[in-house]
Amino acid sequence: MEAQETERAEHALWVRKDDDREQSLDFMREELRAGFEVIDRIDRPAVTVFGSARLPQDDPWYDASMRLGRGLAREGLAVVTGGGPGLMEAANRGAQEAGGLSIGFGIELPMEQKLNAWLDLSYEFRHFYARKVCFVKAAEAFVVLPGGWGTDDELFEALTLLQTGKIRHFPVVLVGADHWQPFLDWSKRLAREGMIASNDLELVMVTDDADAAVASVTACIRGECGHMIGS
Repeated sequence: MEAQETERAEHALWVRKDDDREQSLDFMREELRAGFEVIDRIDRPAVTVFGSARLPQDDPWYDASMRLGRGLAREGLAVVTGGGPGLMEAANRGAQEAGGLSIGFGIELPMEQKLNAWLDLSYEFRHFYARKVCFVKAAEAFVVLPGGWGTDDELFEALTLLQTGKIRHFPVVLVGADHWQPFLDWSKRLAREGMIASNDLELVMVTDDADAAVASVTACIRGECGHMIGS
């Protein structure tokens, strides 16, 4: 019965007519509280890593994501992902195998991932909104590997928060120049047409090298670059 009530509360968030608003608010409050409790247990600066859930272990990006996770861990940084398979798993695995702290904020989906096996701390959300808040709240930087719509959604969320000053300016590193080139070209078009400011393009750095991504975010977290760090 409790599971059925939770499911009803989850779906009620998306409809205009909500017959039990307090239940919906309680549901959201509990999701945020649980996520914040996990964040309170992170004892070091953290980097949130986004990337595809669908790429297999024999994909070259899996190795790159593992290298990224290892590198961040060796710099004393925690690694936060969506806790699922694919490139999220790889980053968590690299961090944990290097002796670092590995965190996963998963989400219950009808056809997709369960939490991966390389997590020291985790919570599985039912609602994307609360999960997104925790991705940002936990992090001092974002690293975005190739991925699909979910990855792109997280990237745009982060950039919008930075662009509008809702969070202070900290690094967003895109790994995979070929993958991200269409996004960069489109963003330059938006700037030319006055839909974003030309200096908004400076919110992202692009690299093909996981080690370079580690060096970039580490320098910024240590105050050795031109960004203001913090959320």
